[in-house]
Amino acid sequence: MPELPEVEALAQFLREHAVGAVVGRVDVAALSAVKTFEPPVTALSGRDVTGAGRWGKFLGLDCGGLWLITHLSRGGWLRWIDEPSQTPPKPGGKSPLALRVHFFTPEGATPAFDLTEAGTKKRLAVYIVDDPKLVPGIARLGPDALEVSEDEFIEILRGTSQRIKTAIVDQTLLAGIGNAYSDEILHAAKVSPFANTKTLAANHGPELYAAMRAVLTDAVRRSSGQAAARLKGEKRSGMQVHARTGQPCPVCGDTVREVSYAERSFQYCPTCQTGGKILADRRMSRLLK
Repeated sequence: MPELPEVEALAQFLREHAVGAVVGRVDVAALSAVKTFEPPVTALSGRDVTGAGRWGKFLGLDCGGLWLITHLSRGGWLRWIDEPSQTPPKPGGKSPLALRVHFFTPEGATPAFDLTEAGTKKRLAVYIVDDPKLVPGIARLGPDALEVSEDEFIEILRGTSQRIKTAIVDQTLLAGIGNAYSDEILHAAKVSPFANTKTLAANHGPELYAAMRAVLTDAVRRSSGQAAARLKGEKRSGMQVHARTGQPCPVCGDTVREVSYAERSFQYCPTCQTGGKILADRRMSRLLK
C-alpha cells in the first residue's frame, strides 16, 4: 500500500508534471471506484490544474478549485503516460485500469495518468469534491505523522491503551503511516510491536517520535524526484525488516521474524525489539495444532 512518503512523492510529481496543464477527457474504466456523483467526473474537463496535495494517504489534484481525490488503497497506483491511447477504455473489463485523466500542456503535449489497481479486491476510491474535507476518510484523519509535534504525539499515545503497532496505523489517531513504515519505525526505535501505548508514552515517547520522524523524512527524501514508476522499488530498497522475513537483520544479524494475520503480516527483529522473545504467530499456532 502506498504510504505517506510515496503519496507525498506522487503529489510532488503531479506538481511538476501536471500543474499548468488543462484537463482533457476523463475516462472511467471502473465505475465502482468513483464514490461521488455531484459534481460529475466530466466537470473536471477544461479546467486548469493549479496544484496537488496530500492528506495522510490520500492524494489530490486541484483543478481550479475542483479536486480529484484518490485513495490508492492496498493495490492501487498512479502511472504517468506521455503518449496515452486516445481510445476510451471499456468499463467493467478485467484491466487493472480504474481511471484515466488526459491533459493538454502549454507545450502542446497530451499526456495522461492512469489510476490502476492490482488484485481482485477493488478498494481504490476516487472523489470529485469542492473541498477535500468533504471526503469522509479525510475528515476523520488524525494529525499528519510529519506535522504532529512531539508533545502531541506523546499525548496521542497516552490517550489510548493498545498495541503500538495497531495505534500508529490507525489513521484517526495519526495520518499517513501504514503497515510497512510502522514496521520500520518500531525497528528503528527498538520497540516491540506489541508494546502498550500508555507505557511507551511514559517511558519511550521521545525516542519513538524521533524514530518516526527519521524514518519518514528519510523515505520522503529518497522518494523525492523519483519517477512515479520507480517509487515502489525505492520503497522496498530502503526497508530494514518489512517484507524481509527469514533474512538477517541489517543491524544485529538476527533472523527477521513475522507475525501473520488473515490478510496481512508484519515483521520485526527479536534481538533489536523484543529482547530475543519470539512473538506469537496465531496463524502458525493454528497450523501446528
